[in-house]
Amino acid sequence: MEEAMKQSQVRFAPGEIVKGTIIEVRSKEVLVDIGYKSEGVISGNEFEDIKVVKVGDEIDVLIEKLEDKEGMVVLSKEKAEFKKNWDNILTICNEGGTINGKVKAAVKGGLLVNIGVEAFLPASQIDIIPPKNLAQFVGNTYEFKVVKINQERQNIVLSRRELIEQQRNDKRSKLLGEMTPGDIRKGTVKNITDFGAFIDLNGIDGLLHITDMSWGRVGHPSEILKVGQDIDVVVLDINREKERVSLGLKQKLSNPWENIDAKYQVGNKVKGKVVNLVPYGAFVELEAGVEGLIHVTELSWTKRIGKPSDVLKAEQEIEAVVLGINREEQKISLGIRQLETNPWDRAMDSYPAGTKVKGKIRNLTSYGAFIELEEGLDGMIHVSDISWTRKINHPSEVFKKNDEVEAVVLEVDKANQRISVGVKQLSVDPWSNIDQFYKVGDLVTGSITKLASFGAFVGLQHDIDGLVHISQVSEERIDKIKNVLKVGQEVTARVIKIDKSDRRIGLSIKAAEYSPDQLKAEQAILDSLKPGEDLVALQHAFDAADDAARKEQQ
Repeated sequence: MEEAMKQSQVRFAPGEIVKGTIIEVRSKEVLVDIGYKSEGVISGNEFEDIKVVKVGDEIDVLIEKLEDKEGMVVLSKEKAEFKKNWDNILTICNEGGTINGKVKAAVKGGLLVNIGVEAFLPASQIDIIPPKNLAQFVGNTYEFKVVKINQERQNIVLSRRELIEQQRNDKRSKLLGEMTPGDIRKGTVKNITDFGAFIDLNGIDGLLHITDMSWGRVGHPSEILKVGQDIDVVVLDINREKERVSLGLKQKLSNPWENIDAKYQVGNKVKGKVVNLVPYGAFVELEAGVEGLIHVTELSWTKRIGKPSDVLKAEQEIEAVVLGINREEQKISLGIRQLETNPWDRAMDSYPAGTKVKGKIRNLTSYGAFIELEEGLDGMIHVSDISWTRKINHPSEVFKKNDEVEAVVLEVDKANQRISVGVKQLSVDPWSNIDQFYKVGDLVTGSITKLASFGAFVGLQHDIDGLVHISQVSEERIDKIKNVLKVGQEVTARVIKIDKSDRRIGLSIKAAEYSPDQLKAEQAILDSLKPGEDLVALQHAFDAADDAARKEQQ
């Protein structure tokens, strides 16, 4: 009767906390008798381990619903505990207070912590360096600082980081008082930047500048260090007012540049590894902390190398010659080409002027052709040295790449590393003996090689061209030369003018049948032409012919 009286005083309403007795344990839920007309049900997820729950256990539960679709009371064990603990939490733990709690689960953005009620620990507040793996904290118990309480929403935000930082502040003050320059301290790489790395000295952060990481070149601190790495560093300087500590890594080792002059002497051969390639040269590591630079101009005596990566590769082991040492600036100049004899030192002896040479055409430019004399040595045939008689506008008119040609050495310029060679010098200039080949009045036969608006060029023997002015083609007036003559057509003409100084021959097709008197009259007419009309001048005629040909193609 007494128990019935007590039970009758219980208020059954949503939000009320009542005592209940477990009457059945199922796989995913637990049935509880709270003395109401129907049993209550609690989700199995609210128990840490449903397997240890026993029938007959008495627990406090919160009524969520008095009746669900199946007529059962919906209960919550967790919410009952939360409601009972909430007032207690507010009493002992105002904002700024500390409390112990057990990490319950990892969720998006942080951790759920059981401090009697469920609280949230943001990922940024777990530690000084936000961890990547939140699962490692689940199940562990820590001390936390309460940073925010929202009574309306009944949620609490915690921070573990603030407690750690407070501990670090205490340690920092202690460390700054104890630390002196020259000390070797253990630390952990906390952060890496372009200019260096911040090292956690277990209470204070120190800066390890990139220039104090190695006696050699360091492109980026990440080449040497990784975040989380444990290292020993040397304390270089302490600013207690600003709480700044400068650290060094290379200072643990002796400076390799101290006795550099004894190790490396100008002219010595050295071996090393290519560690960096830049447009102007290659850096070669000779030993830890010592690098030399091979400038791009020191890679070859003869080849024009655009960039070092054309001939060298990173990590390649090479041999070089020491060219210069500057200990103060910690610079060593190296060269690869000095491993071989400079071919230009013997070029004067190997190729004196007048020497006949043979080689393949290696390259064609607008001003000439390059012929390979030997590995690394080229001779240049200027367009003006290709023919005695023809005006060559581009060497491709005569040569093709890889053609085997013979030439004569004209000059060796060692200072500018140039060898001039000529093809026309293999034969005698026909104009020096032109009187032996042609005289005014001679009948000649040849093929039309070029047409221009003012006349036609005729290829004669001895590789000489003569010009037939349009007025010398026929007795009749001709408007367009191409209407009566074609390239490749063979014609017979008479020599009506020879000018050795200007290297020109004037021809006349219509005068092929002229008498001596008629020839004199025709020559007088040609001689009377003004300089601007002197179309027999081969130099100007060739230029005009090229211009006319280009216009017709357009």
